[in-house]
Amino acid sequence: MPPSTTPETCFVYLLRHGATDNNLAKPPRLQGKTVDGPLSAEGRRQAELAAQGLQHQQLDAVFCSPLRRAQETAEIVARPHRLDVQVVPQISEVDVGAWEGRTWEEIERSEPELYRQFMDDPARHGYRDGESLTDVRDRVVPVLDQLLRDNQGKRIAVIAHNVVNRVYLATAAKLPLAQARSLAQENCGINVLRFRAGEIKLISMNSVLHLW
Repeated sequence: MPPSTTPETCFVYLLRHGATDNNLAKPPRLQGKTVDGPLSAEGRRQAELAAQGLQHQQLDAVFCSPLRRAQETAEIVARPHRLDVQVVPQISEVDVGAWEGRTWEEIERSEPELYRQFMDDPARHGYRDGESLTDVRDRVVPVLDQLLRDNQGKRIAVIAHNVVNRVYLATAAKLPLAQARSLAQENCGINVLRFRAGEIKLISMNSVLHLW
């Protein structure tokens, strides 16, 4: 059964986009806001499965990041509901700066001190020449909170990104921001959050049963 929605309640299905070639590389390569490639064949399959998982839920609106991988996923999710996708520029993926396109192994070898600082506290020490998790929180959380307030009485889907979702989920769960990287966000995993009476509650996180 879909969650019951009152005029004061908004339910949001928050998804990470489907996989790209960078996500599937072994090891994966960092992919921030300046790499804007399409979904891979596997990513399109994941998006189709996510769409099937949500097709029997009432969806009133679908929002996404402006990056191609998020827009392609959103279009697939929106199709069964005959909805147009609405782009929200502020929920683009984190700016990973000079580490764009590199692997964590390469970064650890070439920049061990910056790598250690980031791993110890990414809320304070960001991606080199890019954003910290605090920067992402300050950019993303107010916009998503407002989206929920503006859609009370509705169920919406938001397709964003690994770091964006982790930061928002950590904030909703009142976790220290430095712990956000410990939250799993699989490609096309589904998180469910409820906004009611000014409060956001995390209902479920990173559901992937629809991908099996």
